[in-house]
Amino acid sequence: MQDFGFDNMNFEWSQAWILVFILLPPLVFFFSPPMRQRSKAIIHPAFNRLTQISKIKPSTKAWVTKKNVIQWTLTYIVYVLIVVATGGPKFVGVPEKKIKTARNFLITADLSFSMNTKDWQVDNKKLSRWHAVQKIMVNFIEGRKSDRIGLILFASHAYLQAPLTSDRNSIMWLLEDAEVGMAGQMTNIGDAIAYGMKVFKNDTIKQKVMLLLTDGVDSGIGTNPLDASSIAKEDSIKIYTLGIGDPSGKDKIDEKTLTYISESTGAKYFRAMDSEQLKKAYKALNELEPIEYETSQIKPEILLYPYPLAIALIISFILILYLVILSRLKAAKNE
Repeated sequence: MQDFGFDNMNFEWSQAWILVFILLPPLVFFFSPPMRQRSKAIIHPAFNRLTQISKIKPSTKAWVTKKNVIQWTLTYIVYVLIVVATGGPKFVGVPEKKIKTARNFLITADLSFSMNTKDWQVDNKKLSRWHAVQKIMVNFIEGRKSDRIGLILFASHAYLQAPLTSDRNSIMWLLEDAEVGMAGQMTNIGDAIAYGMKVFKNDTIKQKVMLLLTDGVDSGIGTNPLDASSIAKEDSIKIYTLGIGDPSGKDKIDEKTLTYISESTGAKYFRAMDSEQLKKAYKALNELEPIEYETSQIKPEILLYPYPLAIALIISFILILYLVILSRLKAAKNE
């Protein structure tokens, strides 16, 4: 959570109406009638004679105890502090926006041997297709702030490099750690899609998007890509396909299959023959699947009620000590 200073915070009460009770003791003191207490007396036939002899004048008024100003003042201060604490004083900061996960975004990347072809230019450097994809995809992943991202690498086989997570730094590190040939030599697109559906299956978030990135043609071994995309459509999984390389070159991509996979699932096919086209493809993908924020408002609060309670406790201790000393002084005086 962000560290809020007092300059960015406002003072508030949780229950401000409770402060009305501060006026209760003064109102009772000034407007309530005095307490009358009757005392028993013995009627003596020689009462008047005794008062004359003793020269004590009998009182016709009630006996009123003297007020202890210090005791009453300290008691009232303790009462006020308890009422203030009950009112819930606090400092409240500016509401903080917390991002909740809105979408599962699974990147499925081709690591077959053809991805090692050095025919791409990035920042005036000649790189292999895979290293170029790595370099550019890092910025794409970093921008998907509200998505849970996973990473599948495939060639002859598909395997999970990173499970669905909101930790984008881990995804980028695992992406940079991957190298061509880790998953075999051939390109089994159908198996990669099928494996991605297994990853989605165990998750409860409804929005599911897959980015399939490849520079080759399906090997024809294993799951058929068209069948896999049909099943993905039934599971409400969008599959965006991204063809790397020249569709008319030696290692041409199967644009027809990739287009069918994407369009059948309600997505789109992109072609990237160089780094600039790849950047444009990622930008277009961000526009098609914009960042969605499901947010909850968090108000940073600093509760202040312990402070008046602590002061009330200290004053109560002083009051008790004062009464004890006072009672002992009275006892010593009477002796």
